[in-house]
Amino acid sequence: MLAAPLLASLLATQIRPPAVPLVACDPYFSIWSRANRLTDVPTTHWTGATHALTSMIRIDGRAYRIMGTSPDVPALDQRSVQVLPTRSIYKFQGRGVAVALTFMTPALPDDLSVLSRPVTYLTWDVRSVDRKRHKVQLYFDAAPEIAIDQPGQKWAASVVKIPGLAAGKVGAVDQHILGKTGDDRRIDWGYLYTATPTVPDLQMALTVDSAGAFAQSGKRVVPGGSRSLQPRPAAFTFDLGAVSAAPKSRWVVLAYDDLYSIQYFHQNLRPFWRRNGMDAAKLLTTSAKEYGSLKARCERFDGELMADLRKAGGEKYALMGALAYRQCLAGNKIAADANGQPLLFPKENTSNGCIGTVDVIFPMAPQFLLFGPALTKAMVVSNLDYASSPRWKWPFAPHDLGTYPKANGQVYGGGERTEDDQMPVEETGNMLILVAALAKMEGNASFAAKYWPTLTRWAEYLRAKGFDPENQLSTDDFMGHLAHNTNLSVKATLGLASYGYLCDVRSKERGHGGLRKKGAEYRGLAQSFATRWVREANDGDHFRLAFDKPGSWSQKYNLVWDRILGFNLFPAAAIRKEVAFYRKIANPYGVALDSREGGVKAKVDWSLWSACLTGSRADFDAIADPVFRYLNESPNRVPMGDLYDTSNGHHVGMHSRPVVGGVFLKMLYDGAMWKKWAGRNTTRVGGWAPLPKPPVFRPIVPTSEKSGLIWSYTLQRPAQGWFAPTFDASSWSTGPGGFGTNGTPGAVVRTEWNTPDIWIRREFTLSALPTGELYLRLYHDEDAEVYLNGVQIARESGWVSAYDDIPLGSFAAQLRPGRNVFAVHCHQTGGGQGVDVGIVQRIR
Repeated sequence: MLAAPLLASLLATQIRPPAVPLVACDPYFSIWSRANRLTDVPTTHWTGATHALTSMIRIDGRAYRIMGTSPDVPALDQRSVQVLPTRSIYKFQGRGVAVALTFMTPALPDDLSVLSRPVTYLTWDVRSVDRKRHKVQLYFDAAPEIAIDQPGQKWAASVVKIPGLAAGKVGAVDQHILGKTGDDRRIDWGYLYTATPTVPDLQMALTVDSAGAFAQSGKRVVPGGSRSLQPRPAAFTFDLGAVSAAPKSRWVVLAYDDLYSIQYFHQNLRPFWRRNGMDAAKLLTTSAKEYGSLKARCERFDGELMADLRKAGGEKYALMGALAYRQCLAGNKIAADANGQPLLFPKENTSNGCIGTVDVIFPMAPQFLLFGPALTKAMVVSNLDYASSPRWKWPFAPHDLGTYPKANGQVYGGGERTEDDQMPVEETGNMLILVAALAKMEGNASFAAKYWPTLTRWAEYLRAKGFDPENQLSTDDFMGHLAHNTNLSVKATLGLASYGYLCDVRSKERGHGGLRKKGAEYRGLAQSFATRWVREANDGDHFRLAFDKPGSWSQKYNLVWDRILGFNLFPAAAIRKEVAFYRKIANPYGVALDSREGGVKAKVDWSLWSACLTGSRADFDAIADPVFRYLNESPNRVPMGDLYDTSNGHHVGMHSRPVVGGVFLKMLYDGAMWKKWAGRNTTRVGGWAPLPKPPVFRPIVPTSEKSGLIWSYTLQRPAQGWFAPTFDASSWSTGPGGFGTNGTPGAVVRTEWNTPDIWIRREFTLSALPTGELYLRLYHDEDAEVYLNGVQIARESGWVSAYDDIPLGSFAAQLRPGRNVFAVHCHQTGGGQGVDVGIVQRIR
């Protein structure tokens, strides 16, 4: 059985979102409601950790919850919820009063300065609906957990003095900026801000008992006199007085200043909104000043985009687009490079936490392509610069830039050192297609010119390897390696056609006969591949999953670019045959990706692409409607899961990912619509800074990378205090580092460790305290806790495929002249494993 029948009060919205976006700014500032009613469950970060927002209303002296599960007062009846591209609107009613609570994130794609702001507005509109006047008060607070990663971390709150605003902030006591990587992470640097205009009816408190006091009496709790009254983020109380049929409104700004957003090849980058010197106070002041104009802009944007989505694919498609829009943006962060130019970094949520993953960029690209060249260039320039640098030595495109938020080089598979487990054809075809789509949008190939040697090298790789791919991973890597993949072959064919198209555009701009000849050559090659593909992939009423697997099948979603880019390499009859087969094999919740693993796993993004293939509205509805049904009925209350089971509507692990921007691909089929939206881009970009030069480090406390340093170790849980400098580890075994299993990517293994846990200790001596920037140099696969002289200085989850340099910051003070002690615990759940640690000093 799936979800219980939908609440009658929500039927008017036509969709029951699996989770509702409330605050959807970036991978860290991302808060959702995972229930039909806003009062059914606490609000959470996309990872599931509680990031509680609380709101109440007092009507004629009686308190009711309208957001959150505490305190213990009744919930006001929720009548509806509506998700629009920039707004989520909840409506409540009871005791003669109606309340609309709107969450507005001004995610306006034509203005990157506004789009990049980590700001969401909460607006309460209150009115009487029974022709009587009612005394009304409102309450709101945000939990301090929004500013920490793990329970138990210390935080501090304070009032912020800003003219015209009542504001408070909260942040972790220990600020380790960009200190942690990984997937299941929350931010614990920077500060959460809450602010509102200083209207006469406002009261602000900084105590844990504010919500309870409001519920009991409607009054704030004044700090002091009780040890239970600990500081917390600002809690706001608004006394609206007597409310009639004329609405009364109040609003609050919720913002997060992360100070630095991304580490880009060891250079810490500011968020894009800070590029011209704006700080948190200016952010709040500007946000307050522009509330009215942004509200009007968001309303216009939502109305026009929803109308165009309906025009393109109908009401269900529009509702899916609205649900996908903010989720896609919330999976990305816009940072400023050294020249103040925008760089867009996606995070591979609920997967491996990679940053700048090309096979995440590719499916999410339609949303960014639709809205113009600035976003598109910001999306691809980092990967192009990396692939064109001396660091990248392969003839194909990289998979990723690192692990979020550190874009310091590829970590997937073998990292930069080996071809094992990479996605050569996949990522190379992706990048060539996207650069061609950008050229089509702009009507020129000037952006491509800078990267011409790289693009040419990629085209040559696809020419040699693309038609019949070797045993490689595709973007659907969760399905495993596959040789002779026909969908990868399509991508390679279209990648070659994309390069030919770029040659043609450049030859017209430059009058270059050589480029014109090369364009004809690659267009002809792509056509020959397509013709051969139709013959060799044919399996009767459809085309195979792999050339050598009769009876197999797969979605050929990559074919969409053949029509969008105007190549028309593959016959329309072949595409109609393929889509007719999809309709025949569809399960209750849609068409599976392919015939592997029982033929039930599907992807939202790819299914919506396949629905576009023939251009037939009947075909589109037949494939897209079951996806809508999945989102509407899935029992998994998570932000839009993109991988799911078409037999039962359950999502399969991956959710909250920016790949859902792929829903917008159908909009690119309408050239006039694409031109209209892309032409509104107001942010002019260009002149990106060169890729930062790699830093140079000097070992202070060496790792075992070059020589095996002797550690004490045990595979059995030691006694308490095992990390203390005075602990007696004489009964432990000894051996040279690093520890792990041979073949683990990036690991240096001199002593085998193949059990779930290992504890290691090593003494080292310093003749004098080092100065300058110190970093913990750590390899871990998987979770590691690192202690220095009895103090925990790092707690890293997940795995890396290369040694990571983590700023020691204030923890450098734990070093002392003479004897020091490292103590490390590493825990492993499966696959390869390894651990090693040292300290280095950055000298350049």
